[in-house]
Amino acid sequence: MAKRVSRRETVLNLFIKAAVIMVTLMLMALLICNAPIISYQASDHTVTQMSVLNYVKSRKPVQYIEGAISRQDPGEVEYKEDDDPSFNDGLDLAQTIEGQFTVLFLGFDSPTNGSGNLHDVNYLMQFNLHTASLNILQIPRDTFMPDYAQYAAAPTYKFNSIYTCGDPDKSGIQRVVDAVQESFGVPVDAYLTTTCDNVAKIVDIVGGVPINMPYTVVFEADKIIYEGEQTLNGEQSEWLLRFRHGYELADIGRVQAQRLFLAAAMKKAIDMGTFEVMNATNKVYEEELIGTDMSLADVSRLADLAGTISMENVNVFMLPGESAKVGKQDIWSVHKQAALDIVNEHFRTRQKPLRIDQSTLVELIPESEYRNTQFDDTAATLKDVDEGKTDTPKLTQKYKDQYGDR
Repeated sequence: MAKRVSRRETVLNLFIKAAVIMVTLMLMALLICNAPIISYQASDHTVTQMSVLNYVKSRKPVQYIEGAISRQDPGEVEYKEDDDPSFNDGLDLAQTIEGQFTVLFLGFDSPTNGSGNLHDVNYLMQFNLHTASLNILQIPRDTFMPDYAQYAAAPTYKFNSIYTCGDPDKSGIQRVVDAVQESFGVPVDAYLTTTCDNVAKIVDIVGGVPINMPYTVVFEADKIIYEGEQTLNGEQSEWLLRFRHGYELADIGRVQAQRLFLAAAMKKAIDMGTFEVMNATNKVYEEELIGTDMSLADVSRLADLAGTISMENVNVFMLPGESAKVGKQDIWSVHKQAALDIVNEHFRTRQKPLRIDQSTLVELIPESEYRNTQFDDTAATLKDVDEGKTDTPKLTQKYKDQYGDR
């Protein structure tokens, strides 16, 4: 006589079978996702087989905006005599030099309120794994770069026009990368580009940037950022980053003001959780608010690396120089030796020092005729900037007289 199975046992058996089927399907999915079944062609045209998961992580969904870049050959790097070229930092990124990762950031003017082709915000950003630090070199937009910005009917010879007025045989981003690498001797591992309009959208995605403004900014009559503590939305952030007419030194004042925003933005990023950061990153990629040759996996690794760096270890430098004129053009004339001193100490930590004759930087005003050297050393940490221990941009007397009571 067959044994009767209780209803409870029947339900339990069905549950076990369903669980086994689910686990089997999950294992099959994992095997499929990790199996090297996709042919992937890299930018150097080499074809490799990779899994679905690795393919997703390796995708560079916004690289098409600017394209790929040619990087410096690692074999051409001249290391210091006491350095070990075979050192491996274990960071799974495409680095030219182990122990560091250098990103060129370009912020373009607004396509709606400008040309959209001038990169007015220029940062060379280097993550240093040895010192757990991030060094940022601010390159003023008016920096005199005649060798790289001369291909135009009426060239300005300024750094911010290299993308548009550079070598016609190269892509816009490659022109700027080459100018940076040849001027400063620092290999660029990746690039990141955006526009003023898109910065505003990114700020809104992360929920605004809290800041303590040391002065009032009147961008236009009805576009005002008041002095004091507040949270800037995207539109207000764009006003701060673009504002320049009230500063004594115009664009240099704007470069100084950008440090205030950098410090505030980093504090915001530190306060965000990992999930918030990745969610915001995905939205930025989905809405194509940036152009970069970094994959999703690269950005994730870089975010993890940045999370280990404290604000006192984020050092900001401005390219040394002084204001000058070329015809009717206002330009920033580099103080070459002072510039190379910064680069050699903070950005070429494993390389031999770059000599003056090895750099393509052009010094319009010779060292013997410098009118001032007040900007030869503007080093500051973002912690000092955040705590108000550094100089803020000087406002013109006309501006203070007009808006000082606001």
